[in-house]
Amino acid sequence: MPATPKPHDFTCQLRWTGAASGPTTTYRAYSRTLSIDVPGKAPLPASAAPPFLGDGTLHNPEDLLVGALTACHCLSYLALAARIHLEVVGYGDDASGTMEWDGTSYRFTRVVLRPTVTVKRGSDLARARALHEEAHSACFIARSVGFPVSHEATMIEAE
Repeated sequence: MPATPKPHDFTCQLRWTGAASGPTTTYRAYSRTLSIDVPGKAPLPASAAPPFLGDGTLHNPEDLLVGALTACHCLSYLALAARIHLEVVGYGDDASGTMEWDGTSYRFTRVVLRPTVTVKRGSDLARARALHEEAHSACFIARSVGFPVSHEATMIEAE
């Protein structure tokens, strides 16, 4: 009988570093800078997105969500490719997410991944393209969000 998979827990600490610039006296007046700290890793300075009065030079939650989706798809794709001995020699993505007003607040309504995958010459390109559907199904982050995540893959054979 196979072992029951164990849950995986992930932790981080968030600190509002903008407090050093003053309290939340008005909506426009306070700093939105944060530090996201994951044990054993470099701190990630973050802020609100510029439309929400944040620092555009820092990562924001919206960037991180789109980044998490593309990274999860990539890592799922690479793992699946390795399991079927499909030799991937390059992978990049130009992902984008859209937030729309729903009458009450903004919410993500879609994310589109646009991976460009380079495989070893002579690989089965149709199989390599189809693997994106499997990667999408395997990506636990895409399966966890409440909006569509689609992909528009480009496949290239290496020279």
